[in-house]
Amino acid sequence: MFEINSDINGNYRLRSHPIISVENKKKISFTFNGTPLEALEGEVITSALYANGIKVFSHHQRDNAPQGIFCANGQCSQCLVIVNGVSVKGCMTIVTDGMEVVSCEGNPELPASDDPPAFSDGKIIKADVLVIGGGPAGINAAIELGRLGIDTLVVDDKNEPGGKLTLQTHPFFGSRDDCYAGIRGIKIAEILTSELEKLDTVTVMTGTTAIGVFEDKKVGLFDGSEIVLVEADVVLVACGAREKTLVFPGCDLPGVYGAGAFQTILNRDLIKPTERLFIVGGGNVGLITGYHAIQAGIKVVGLVEALDKCGGYKVHIDKLKRLGVPVFTSHTILNAEGDGQLESITICSIDEKFQPVPGSERRYDVDTLLIAVGLSPVNELYEKLREFGMKCYNCGDSEEIAEASAAIFSGKITGRKIAKDLGYEVDIPFEWGKTQEILRSKPGRTVPFKPEKRDMKVFPILRCVEEIPCNPCVDSCSRCSITIPGESIMGIPVFDGECTGCMKCVDACPALAITLVRPGYDDEKGTSLVTIPFELDMDDLEEGSIVITVDMEGDPLGRGEVVMIRNSPFDKKRKLVSLEVLEAESCEVAGFKILDIEDGYEGVGLEEAIPDDTIVCRCERITAGEIRKEIRAGVIDMNILKATIRTGMGACGGKTCTELILRLYRSEGVDISKVTLPTNRPFVSEVPLSAFAHLVDE
Repeated sequence: MFEINSDINGNYRLRSHPIISVENKKKISFTFNGTPLEALEGEVITSALYANGIKVFSHHQRDNAPQGIFCANGQCSQCLVIVNGVSVKGCMTIVTDGMEVVSCEGNPELPASDDPPAFSDGKIIKADVLVIGGGPAGINAAIELGRLGIDTLVVDDKNEPGGKLTLQTHPFFGSRDDCYAGIRGIKIAEILTSELEKLDTVTVMTGTTAIGVFEDKKVGLFDGSEIVLVEADVVLVACGAREKTLVFPGCDLPGVYGAGAFQTILNRDLIKPTERLFIVGGGNVGLITGYHAIQAGIKVVGLVEALDKCGGYKVHIDKLKRLGVPVFTSHTILNAEGDGQLESITICSIDEKFQPVPGSERRYDVDTLLIAVGLSPVNELYEKLREFGMKCYNCGDSEEIAEASAAIFSGKITGRKIAKDLGYEVDIPFEWGKTQEILRSKPGRTVPFKPEKRDMKVFPILRCVEEIPCNPCVDSCSRCSITIPGESIMGIPVFDGECTGCMKCVDACPALAITLVRPGYDDEKGTSLVTIPFELDMDDLEEGSIVITVDMEGDPLGRGEVVMIRNSPFDKKRKLVSLEVLEAESCEVAGFKILDIEDGYEGVGLEEAIPDDTIVCRCERITAGEIRKEIRAGVIDMNILKATIRTGMGACGGKTCTELILRLYRSEGVDISKVTLPTNRPFVSEVPLSAFAHLVDE
C-alpha cells in the first residue's frame, strides 16, 4: 500500500502519505552505541532510532529490563539515553550532526570536570499573562488577549505550537463557522499559529517547560539551557491531558505505549513504527489512532473495549469496521508477551462484573499495543497556583476532558475572562458558552439506520445516526437540502429536497459517512453507481478493480467494480471512488474491504487479575506485589509508599502510577477516600543541576 524504505540499516520512513506531505529533509549522521546511523535534521533521538529499526534504547538499572518508547512527551524516563556524556530524554532531544548517543546500562559514570563553574544571575521575565501550553486552548486564549494589546507570554515544551492538533490528519467535527469543522487538525494548527504570529504583544517560547510554581509567586521555566522565572499578573494553565494506562503482565514491554506517542512518531515524524498493531480502548482517541495507522499502511489487527459499547463516536467505529478492523466490546487485554519487546498479546471476553470469562482467551501476534483508555487533566501547576493564592485560570483539557473543538472555545472564553479580570472592557457572547457545552457533549441517542431509495437521478445516503456535535454536511449543500432538526448541531442530519450530484456533502463529512447514489447506471445489468469518499493510498486500486463491498458496519454485501477514481475538487487530500454495484445493494454500500480479519489462536488465561510480579511503577520498576505488601501492612498514605519503596520517585513524578496504585488499594478493599495522595511539589519535570546554577559553560 505504501513504499517503505527498509534498507540494510533498517530505515522505516514513510516515502508517501495520503494526507501529509513528505518533505525531503537534510540527512545528518550520529552514532548509537558506536554504530553510525542517519537522522533527519530537526528530528528527536527516539524517532531517529525508530527510523533505524531500534526500539529498545537501554536497560533499567534495577532489573535490567529493556526500555523503549512510552509517552514520547517528556513525562517519563523510558527513553533516557546519554548524549555526549549527559543523560537526556530521547523524545525531547533533537539529533545534531556528529552526536554520540549511548544507551543507559546500569548506573553510567558521567564525566567529571576539574574546572570550577562560572555563575551568572538568573533571568526574570515579566508579563501581564503567562499562558502555559500552546495547544488549541492556549493559542486561542492568547489570540484573544493579544488582540486586546495585553502583554502575553505563551510557553510550550514542544518545538512548535499547536499541541495535539499537529498530529491529527482527520477533518474535525463540530461547527464549521465556530471551530474549523471539516478542516484537518494539522491545517487548523497552521491557521491558529499564523494568527498568533500576527500579534505584536504575544511572545511564544517553544522548547520551554514550565517546571514549577513557587511561594514567591513566580513560575519557573526551563528553556533547555537555563532557568527563567516569570512574574505574571495572571497565569493560564492550558497544558492539555495525559494518557491513562493499564496494569497487566507484560505492560512494561517495549512496544506497549500510548496512542499519543504513536501519533507523534507516525504523523509528526513520518516513521512507520509498527507492522501489526492492536488497540485497547474504544474512545475517540483509540478509534482515530487506528484510522491513522491504516492511512500509513499498518495492519490494525483489532481493538478491544471493556464496556459493552465503545465510548467514541459511532461514525469512527463504523469507519474502522468498514476497512476490516474487528472491534471486540466487553473484552479486555490479559497479557503481553515477548523476548525483550512485544511479540504477542492475549485478549478475552469479560462478564458484567468485568471478570475474565474462562475459555474465551484469544492470542494475536503483534509488535505494538496501543493503550487508549482515557485521559487525565494535566492540572498540577494549576493546583499549585491556587495553593499559593495566585490569580490563575485553566482551560481546555486541563479544565475538562473533551474534543479539541471544545478546547478552542474554552480558550476563547477564558482569554476574555482574563481580560475582564485585568480591567479590560470586553464582551463574552452568551452563545460561546452554549457552543462550548455542545462541543463538550458526549454522544447522544442513536437511531436505526434505514437507507431510503429515492425516485431521483442522484441522491445522498447519510449514515450519521448518532447525535454528535457536527454540521459540515448542512453548510455544504447548495440546495439547503440537508438539515438538522432543532436549534442545536447535536441533532441527526436529514436529507429532504433536491440533489444536484455536486458531491459537496460527500466531501464535507469528517467521518466519511455520506455516499452518493446514481440509480440506473446500467439498466441491463441492474446496477447503480455509488460514489464513496476514500483517504488511503492503494497502488493496486484502479479502474476495473473488483472489490468486496461492505455496509455501514463493515458486513460484506457483494462485489463492486471501480469505475472511476478522482481527487475531490474541494479537498485535494480526499479521493472519490465510484463503484458499479447491484441496484438492490446501492443504498447499503458504504465502502469496501481493505483488511482481512484474523481469528487469532487459543491463548492462556490468568490465575489472578494482576500477578505480584507485574510492574506498576515503570520509572522505579516497582511491582504489584511490593505495593500490595505495604497496603496489607496498613499503609494508606502514598507519601509513605514514596519514601519506603520509591513509587512516584521516578522521572514522571507519579503521574503514571498514582492512579494505578489507587486501583490496587481498591482491589484490596481499602476505602479510597481514606488514602492520602502523594504531595505535589516542584519540580513537575526534571531539570539539570547546571540550569539551577545558571552555569555559563556546561
